[in-house]
Amino acid sequence: MITREEAWDLLCEYNKEPFHLRHGEVVEGCMRYFARQLGYGEEEEFWGLVGLLHDLDFEQWPEEHCQKCQEIMKERGLEPRMIRAVASHGYGLCSDIEPEHEMEKVLFAVDELTGLLGAAARMRPSKSVSDLELSSAKKKFKDKKFAAGCSRDVIQQGADRLGWTLDQLIEQTILAMREDPQN
Repeated sequence: MITREEAWDLLCEYNKEPFHLRHGEVVEGCMRYFARQLGYGEEEEFWGLVGLLHDLDFEQWPEEHCQKCQEIMKERGLEPRMIRAVASHGYGLCSDIEPEHEMEKVLFAVDELTGLLGAAARMRPSKSVSDLELSSAKKKFKDKKFAAGCSRDVIQQGADRLGWTLDQLIEQTILAMREDPQN
């Protein structure tokens, strides 16, 4: 398996914007949190690396998102289940690979949500998720003009795929993001 350092180097090879690099780290942290919470602690590293690399191709090839990353990852000899997991997060938008494993469903659900929650946190006096509550996050979720690039439909589909309520997904993702002091 690829190491965390190798995965970071690969991400940095194709991404230069600090926003995209940071998004990879945020999703990585969330994926590690959910691996532990859902009983996949022995796979925490794998879940994290999938989160880190999930937007590998987005900055350079937004029109080929979830397609180009498969080529890059295959060329680098990354394992098929990692390639599949990364590509599945774009299901219905830019990929026909449906999230099946619980890890893939979590990635699908938290990718968009971390963007919305990060934007909500930046609006707070603390600029942090440390004091972001579910009620505030839900108000931002309901305001379609707020963080308009974050698809509410995808977030809701993610909760549905996991069999969770939207409240559960938002609350758990806030807790996951709180584990990173930069959030």
